[in-house]
Amino acid sequence: MKIADNYKKINDLISKSSSVFVTAHKGLDLDALGGCLGMYNYTIHRGKPTYVVVDDKYSEAAVSKVMKRLSSEISIINSAKAIKLKNESSLLIIVDTNKKYLLQNSNLTDAFSNKLIIDHHGEGEGTIDDAKLMIIDSFASSTCEIITEFLKLNDFKIDSYLATILLSGIVLDTCNYVLKTSSNTFYYSYYLSTCGANNNQVQYLLKQDLKKYIKRQKMITNVKIINNIAITKAVPNDVYRPEELAKTADTLLLFNNIEASFVIANVDKKTIGISARSLGNIKVGQVLGLLGGGGDNHEAASKIQGSSLSKVEKDLLNIIKLL
Repeated sequence: MKIADNYKKINDLISKSSSVFVTAHKGLDLDALGGCLGMYNYTIHRGKPTYVVVDDKYSEAAVSKVMKRLSSEISIINSAKAIKLKNESSLLIIVDTNKKYLLQNSNLTDAFSNKLIIDHHGEGEGTIDDAKLMIIDSFASSTCEIITEFLKLNDFKIDSYLATILLSGIVLDTCNYVLKTSSNTFYYSYYLSTCGANNNQVQYLLKQDLKKYIKRQKMITNVKIINNIAITKAVPNDVYRPEELAKTADTLLLFNNIEASFVIANVDKKTIGISARSLGNIKVGQVLGLLGGGGDNHEAASKIQGSSLSKVEKDLLNIIKLL
């Protein structure tokens, strides 16, 4: 579903709302945060009291930089306060996810009767099914690309810092324009540059922590290649954040003859995570759907409890051999 065909419906929902609450998935990244800030600025401009709802106790470095800079300029509240402040005509805008279990707080969907979803990930198990309007464009590179198009369609003036954050979200989700790009991706990246997006600032926001980078590279040394699919797993005692698995999976796609990648690691003491990426020919969402997760043809994830890294790897290999 394209934003261009539905932006007037979005405006109608916003017009009818008394207040707006914008949220995204747990573990905010620049694409999710950029989407939140884009809609926040737009609805504030429309005269609606608006809040960004964040419950994350920890944020990756890029998100922390942006939140620190904007802390005095935007209203950031937790979900408990959001539920107290909302009323019957409040609108909850969910960006960069359509899954209830991935939200900052899954209770938010039950608290709001009016919900709008804007996302670029495919639907699947856990998809919220009672939204007033759901815009899911799985051909878009990122949520920031969709939000940028929405803002342009409404002739909204994007300031230079917001343009920089939106461009950062596009660069992040395309892995520097390597993955899932289209003519729209390049057009709206160009458009953001005309709004004053600062590429040097984008690179600053995307700078990585050296220790975490080295830790991720250790996983790559264990890689196995089967039918142009790269599979690697961490050592048993190491724990990684989900976004670190995703970044490793992105990195593996940069090598010759790799069509898809799967990265397996502990994401806490009781849970094993798998992050998958694909150039599009291998349906990683379907593969991880068989392991309790899901996604689309380009990216997918799964979390498994009560198992071991070796067992999860074996199960994954058995599925892949059938492809």
